[in-house]
Amino acid sequence: MSVLDDFSTWKSFLANKLTDAKDDGMSNQAIVNVAQHVGDYLSRHVEPENKEERMLQELWHAASEEEQAALASTMVKLVQKK
Repeated sequence: MSVLDDFSTWKSFLANKLTDAKDDGMSNQAIVNVAQHVGDYLSRHVEPENKEERMLQELWHAASEEEQAALASTMVKLVQKK
């Protein structure tokens, strides 16, 4: 089973990676920058596995670079709340 199969699993995976990054001393801005690069890669190369991922991909494609940074930051905040 891939972490992309289920949105809750994807969020849990991201939350774990976020915790690891913070434990390794990464700043929040560095994490957001990485999240933006990952979001860009996923939107170009990975087929969404569920409706939530499809919606995120559509939002990503419609957004400007500044808006993509905001989306990445929002995803980081979403998984931090776990």
